[in-house]
Parts: sequence; structure tokens; C-alpha cells
Amino acid sequence: MKPFLTANWRYLAMLNYVVDPALIEPLVPVGTDIDYENGETFVSIVGFLFLDTRLLGLPIPLHRDFEEVNLRFYVRRKSADTWRRGLVFVRELVPRRAIALVARAFYGERYFALPMKHRIEHVDAKLSVEYCWRRGKKWEFLKMSAAGEPQSISAGSHAEFITEHYWGYTCVRGGCSEYRVEHPRWKIWNAASFEFTGDVASLYGEQFVQTLSATPRSAFITDGSPITVQKREVLLSQ
Repeated sequence: MKPFLTANWRYLAMLNYVVDPALIEPLVPVGTDIDYENGETFVSIVGFLFLDTRLLGLPIPLHRDFEEVNLRFYVRRKSADTWRRGLVFVRELVPRRAIALVARAFYGERYFALPMKHRIEHVDAKLSVEYCWRRGKKWEFLKMSAAGEPQSISAGSHAEFITEHYWGYTCVRGGCSEYRVEHPRWKIWNAASFEFTGDVASLYGEQFVQTLSATPRSAFITDGSPITVQKREVLLSQ
């Protein structure tokens, strides 16, 4: 089956915060459960580059390369005798309205279009990434820096928990929808410095202000890879 979407995801900056499960419970799609790592669960602010984007194999002029910044949390769903580990997105920012419209129409995702820009500097062993979005006259941003070579992600590690969720879930009337995102295992740089500046209350909701004002549990950058996104399936509750 031809994938619905293919692209390259590159330089994913991930800022990860421990969150009270009660805050995200109302957003959990029917049929899924919050996923935990050693009794804790997380929300992550993630910024990255979408490159060479194609729908059903076809490039869309002026919509192939763009930034995305999202807030997500982690769930799982039992399928037969295995658990499918997935993501739920609170909000996703992209720079073009057409991208947001397609994502909302075909996947039910909470995409929102804003002016965006980025800066990537990767010279020798030094890396800095910055993703910016403008609301009104004010620019907000997520930026990180790191050094050295990217490292393999260890089995059973915190980084594996954050990066190895291959399913997307959204709420639909009467149940939820599910789609698979496929990519090889990434490598990471642990961030030497990081900064997130944004009006959390108006961007994500008052319930996330305290969480995203705390010190994050981790901050790292992944190298990224080609990815494929399969067509979603609607799963109605029994």
C-alpha cells in the first residue's frame, strides 16, 4: 500500500517535561491509555524540519519544506497481544494554512498555521537549532545547542521512550483514529543548552503553564531520517 505521506524529518529538538497524568487524561483518545516510563509520563515540545514532503508520492509546490513545532504526550493501545505505543498531539504549528487544512481534514490533528522560521548551524562538531513562530507582533521560539557526534539510543533508556512511539492517535466521534509512522532508529545529541519562550496559556492552555514552566527532565536533538505516514484508520469503541 502506498503511504499517504513521505518526508524527511531532520534536526528534531525535543524538550521533555514530567506531567501530572490528570492534566492530560481529558485529552486521551478512547481506547488508549497513558504510557508511562518508570511511573512517570511526559509532555514534549518538539521542533523539526519537514523536508521533501510528498502526498501519495506527489510533491506539492511551495509545500515541500517547512518547519513544525508541536506539543505531544504519550499513549499506548492494546492490539491483539501487543501494545502499540503512540503519540497524541495537543497542538501542531506549521507555516502554511494549506498544510494545516490537509492535516485537520485527513488526520483530525490540531494543526494551526503561523508565520515561522528556523536557523540550523551544524559546523564541525557544534550544532545549534532554533525554531521560531510569530503570534501577533511577537516571535516565540524553541532553541538548543549540542556538541560532538550523535549517539545511538540505548534500549530501555529515557531517550528510547521519548523517540520510539510509532503510532498517532486522535479523538473522533465514537472512538479514536490510528495511523502508523515508520522511520529507522535515530541517534541523539544531549543538549548542552536549551530555551523555550512562549505564552503557554494562550498557545496550549492554562493547564500546561505550571508543567512547562518547570525544569524539563531532558533536552536533546535527534538527527532524524526519512519517514512514512500511513493512512489513518478509524477505530470505533465497542
